Amino acid sequence: MKRAALLAELAAYVPFDARERKMQAEIARFIAAHETCFERTSHAGHVTASAWVVDESGAWVLLTHHRKLGKWLQFGGHADGDPDVRAVALREAREESGLARLRFAQHGVYDLDAHEIPARGEEAAHVHYDIRFAFFADRAEQPVVSEESHDVRWIALSEIASLDVDDSVLRLAAKTPALRVLHTIQSAGRST
Repeated sequence: MKRAALLAELAAYVPFDARERKMQAEIARFIAAHETCFERTSHAGHVTASAWVVDESGAWVLLTHHRKLGKWLQFGGHADGDPDVRAVALREAREESGLARLRFAQHGVYDLDAHEIPARGEEAAHVHYDIRFAFFADRAEQPVVSEESHDVRWIALSEIASLDVDDSVLRLAAKTPALRVLHTIQSAGRST
């Protein structure tokens, strides 16, 4: 049942660009074809979930410098059998950032990405079908570096392109101004 709900949400999602539209179709095909799509033991690939964490101004992003990959990335990880990808994204963000007061910036999916993970040790190369959600956080809450990271840091949105990031992080950053608009609308609704 959770697969069907996620497939419906993916079908309703409006991609940012042609590349993301292609990944949307690829992710939907994978989920529809694999009952074990949320399990890490699915060797062809598996669903993962990520969290794009911004402050309420939308000018700052909290990123992790990933220990294994040596790059600045959003928080995220394996579903490990949990089909509730929202809960997975929230759990991963809390575990990897140490922040407790995260809240969803919007109800639905924020971004989609399918990317190959190279073989490592006895683990064969496979694909991560990443479902991403956006979160607001208070910059006053101090992040904590987890064992999965070299560093966790608030970075100005304007500086992300100068870091060692992949194209999907640049796409996440390009979408961030829309979150600022959404936050302004939500704040205005709460004050009336």
